[in-house]
Amino acid sequence: MERAGAYGAAKAGGVAFDPVAFFTHPRTILRLMSWVFSIVVFGCIINEGYINIGSERLLCVFNNNADACNYGVTVGVACFLGSIFFLILDIYFPSISSVKDRRRAVMLDLAFSGLASFLWFVGFCFLANQWQATSPDELPLAQGSDAARATITFCFFSILTWVVLTLSALRLFLTGSNRNLFTWQHMDPPLGSARATAVPHRQRGHHRDHQPLPSAPLH
Repeated sequence: MERAGAYGAAKAGGVAFDPVAFFTHPRTILRLMSWVFSIVVFGCIINEGYINIGSERLLCVFNNNADACNYGVTVGVACFLGSIFFLILDIYFPSISSVKDRRRAVMLDLAFSGLASFLWFVGFCFLANQWQATSPDELPLAQGSDAARATITFCFFSILTWVVLTLSALRLFLTGSNRNLFTWQHMDPPLGSARATAVPHRQRGHHRDHQPLPSAPLH
């Protein structure tokens, strides 16, 4: 982390974008993992999360509860789009010159990551409960079983990645809001104050240099 930066990034325009360093950064890896996990969750539900038993109506494999499938798809798509958005924001974050705008970006990341962690936790508990209540008779030939288990598993993995992202954003927010560490490094002192502080110093030195020396006593 650059000392001259704020909220975990260097001054705007101070460092060129390095794709290798960016995509090997732990935060970027976590975002990519969250992105992949969300694809797995809503992909499994859309492709194999619905079964057809003797009718044209599709039933959700999670205890025939359509709300369970809809919840998983909704959260998965939302976090899929959110991961893409914050990946792009991470790329452009060092080019943001305003400390206030950086603070807003970090706060947005913190709020979204915290909300995603909560939604994935609720989804994991909800889907696991509905899967536990699902009778084997409702799934002939175990249709959709693998997809259901994969959905629950990657819901749990998503909780872990988004919780870590939340803690990372919280750390950036708390560190970046320290005015002693960051804010002063983005502000140049006003010219008037520089002259005001420099002139008295010279005056005092001039006064000391030109004080008359005590005369020697005459004999």
